[in-house]
Amino acid sequence: MCGFVCLWNVGDEMLADRMIRQIAHRGPDALAVATLPGAPVVMAHCRLSIIGPEDGAQPIYRTDDLLVANGEIYNHEDLRAILGESAFETASDSETILHLFRSGRTRWITQLDGMFAFVLATRGRIVAARDPLGIKPLYLARIGDGMAFASELKAFDGIPVDSVEAIPPGSLYDSRDGLRQWYRTPHGAAEVEPGLDVDGIARELRLVLEEAVATWMVADVEVGSFLSGGLDSSIIAAIAQRVRLANGRGPLRTFAVGVEGSPDLAAARAVAEHIGSDHRELAFTSHDVAEVLDHVVYHLESADVDLVRSAVPTLFATRLARAQVKAVLTGEGADELFAGYAYHHDYVDNPRALADELTRSLGTMHHINLQRVDRITMSLGLEARTPFLDRELIDFAQSVPAALKLRRTDPTAAESTGETTEKWILRKAVADLLPEDLVWRKKAQFDEGSGAVDALQDALRERLGLDLPVSREQEAALYERLLRGRYDDPERILANAGTWAAERIPV
Repeated sequence: MCGFVCLWNVGDEMLADRMIRQIAHRGPDALAVATLPGAPVVMAHCRLSIIGPEDGAQPIYRTDDLLVANGEIYNHEDLRAILGESAFETASDSETILHLFRSGRTRWITQLDGMFAFVLATRGRIVAARDPLGIKPLYLARIGDGMAFASELKAFDGIPVDSVEAIPPGSLYDSRDGLRQWYRTPHGAAEVEPGLDVDGIARELRLVLEEAVATWMVADVEVGSFLSGGLDSSIIAAIAQRVRLANGRGPLRTFAVGVEGSPDLAAARAVAEHIGSDHRELAFTSHDVAEVLDHVVYHLESADVDLVRSAVPTLFATRLARAQVKAVLTGEGADELFAGYAYHHDYVDNPRALADELTRSLGTMHHINLQRVDRITMSLGLEARTPFLDRELIDFAQSVPAALKLRRTDPTAAESTGETTEKWILRKAVADLLPEDLVWRKKAQFDEGSGAVDALQDALRERLGLDLPVSREQEAALYERLLRGRYDDPERILANAGTWAAERIPV
């Protein structure tokens, strides 16, 4: 996991160095700037070493090519076997990007399995691309006749540019051909067809889940897991624990945060005891929240109220985990795939609209939840991995009818009772993996279950010097003021921020 900057036909090594240092928190292990002789390109990279820690330095230079990358290519060993091990000079997973490009294969980028963003330059061409759902960030700025790419918006802060925009998820920019979308999220199925084998779907979903978690645990360093005590993170942690034990390794390290006595801390503790993980927890106070708001808003690159609220406990979990590991698994993506949010209940009688809404929300994750996870964890040099967003798992989940994801049923009853259960098919698939009361526990948002909402309200009163409850409008105004105070060009940041409830499919 890393951060990078690339300048094409603009600027110099000094500018690249200045820009990379503004996002150096993404890669505390190394920082380097390089050029490609005979080409108008400068690349800079800050590295968090996860795979190939001894020889995986970037930028990667090979004769006529220069590459910077951020993320992980989980099938890099398979690609090495296909491309020929002799072509590789390092153990780095990122080097597979370079050799795939050189292979001349049609749609070569589709062979990459993982979370990634990269820029690759040859003497007369530059190529930049992003993973299917935009787990890893990538921005493009136009500067006169040149271009600048970077992992975070703050890399451009204070630098005169004509425009800045995100490279869309699943897209590739080629200076020869322009922008194209190489991956499209499959549209979700809606109704349950007669004779559908629901038990068989649940069993297959379990297998796909287990394979995704095992794949996303590939690393040359220890990988831990966030554990909120909710369904999604508990599923990931339980499967990851089994993977570790099956490979003859010690127990998984799990990390939970919340205010003292919060439901999340208690639930996470119970899950950790059930699966046998090496568990750590941290209790934070409203004063702690008040102290971190500046850090959260600056690194989040957003003043959206809902995003900031969920980012606060993410930061405390990151602090806790980073003291022990360099990478963690998280449960992001399950709500979008399996209808886990409270507002999804409005769609219970309209599976087609629900399927459309889930597909839409998957396409917006890159500038909402995935932005939160990436920016906050990387602000402290921690890699967050999202197994639910494995490409094969996405494809399979989207083929499952939405009517099986949100269902009017009591899990113990043979017939419908009118109760609405979110993520029904996911719960059924893991029913034997976790305690029954957890499997069928109603969802609480991370910021609610951790107690962060109440702590945040007290923190806001502390920051604003108020005795009365702080309104949402006052809260939003504070976050925007904090953001504006940290950036030379705050309008650029605000213009690129996503909104949680934007453009939802009508019921």
